Amino acid sequence: MAKGPVKYFVVDAFTDSAFKGNPAAVCLLEEERDEEWLQSVATEFNVSETCYLTRIANPDSATLRFRLRWFTPVTEVELCGHATLASAHILFTTGLVNSDIIEFDTLSGILTAKKVVLPSGKDVMELQPRFDAIQKCPGDGLIVSGIAAPESGFDFISRAFFPKLGINEDPVNGSGHCALTPYWSQKLGKCDFIAYVASPRGGILNIHLDEQNQRVFLRGKAVTVMEGCILV
Repeated sequence: MAKGPVKYFVVDAFTDSAFKGNPAAVCLLEEERDEEWLQSVATEFNVSETCYLTRIANPDSATLRFRLRWFTPVTEVELCGHATLASAHILFTTGLVNSDIIEFDTLSGILTAKKVVLPSGKDVMELQPRFDAIQKCPGDGLIVSGIAAPESGFDFISRAFFPKLGINEDPVNGSGHCALTPYWSQKLGKCDFIAYVASPRGGILNIHLDEQNQRVFLRGKAVTVMEGCILV
């Protein structure tokens, strides 16, 4: 039996301008799809992450819950900050949910999104990465970070490289800031940050470290730049 078309959106996350920040494709699934289809669609989109949302029952809570999975062009990943923001942006802005809080059931556990209404880094920026050398390093990739110039208005800057995952430079790596934030909290003696990602597209994150509960909260803007349907 043929499956129905799948609605999708392309969202630029951690920016308020189109064609900046980090793009993610957000696909709304009415029914489950197999792994081969999920990966093939992600490869076709060929953005740093494609994510899939499926509404699931949450009888123990009044909070809406969705299953959320993330795929790069070559593999599934356990966590992706910018695609999570993109997913929340679509749910909040398209009228698909009538709530200010959403829960995502992911490979990294339950993630919560809340809608809010808002009233030496030079070496990092000038870095010329050798992707062939990065591919030989242990782990999935490499993140570099430095303190931002005082006059910049930012606390620290970073860049992220993941050629093993098919992403030479991640435009804005949200999940990487979950590791960077505790480091910069110790260095700078604070828990609230404005971080800049110095990739060619650029991006800005507002970050809070909850030391007591060992959680990092990321806040950012997003812009929907495309929408359509997958017909296969």
